[in-house]
Amino acid sequence: MKTQDLISDKERKEIVQRALPNAMTYEAYRTLMDEHASKGTSTGPNQTEALTNYTMLNQRRFKRLDKTTKIHPEDITRIESFKGDVTWLVLTESWCGDAAQTMPVMQKIAQLSDGITVKVVLRDDNLELMDAFLYNGGRSIPKLVAVDNTSGKVIGDWGPRPTTATQLVNDYKEEHGKLTPEFKQDLQVWYNKDKGQNTVEDLLKLLS
Repeated sequence: MKTQDLISDKERKEIVQRALPNAMTYEAYRTLMDEHASKGTSTGPNQTEALTNYTMLNQRRFKRLDKTTKIHPEDITRIESFKGDVTWLVLTESWCGDAAQTMPVMQKIAQLSDGITVKVVLRDDNLELMDAFLYNGGRSIPKLVAVDNTSGKVIGDWGPRPTTATQLVNDYKEEHGKLTPEFKQDLQVWYNKDKGQNTVEDLLKLLS
């Protein structure tokens, strides 16, 4: 396997194009989440009580944030004026807490523009794609890959967290070595207070 640094832009484009035909819509992914939550299972090859519990928690978060996520009027204007034609291809799994906080924002933005489509693939079914877009050498999700639909080129990527949350995580890891349950709770509080706005700010940069 090549490391991410050894993968050329041409190879990334080819990897993305191989993955796109198997991608599902956001709505189909939400249905998949609901099915796993109701069955007490999760996506991915590993089935544990912890992953099931995370899936059930995330399903409730998705349901709430799909309804409550708001975009500021000035951001709506910018999104509606976007003239491109892109697919936001998102790698995720049902147990991923950061995905539950950010994917509803991605979909809300896409609903405001005819030029943005969200498609979803499962990380563990698409490791070739995941390994082309590692974060600090790890398979961190969610990972959004922005693809120009006309040229097929990858024009940007984002993830696994909004910039402020990323800084919080990096600072905590540097000081404490690893993330604790207490920190993860603090991060959830940050997400609740931010209400998706940092994610909006980040994703709008992909539209410039």
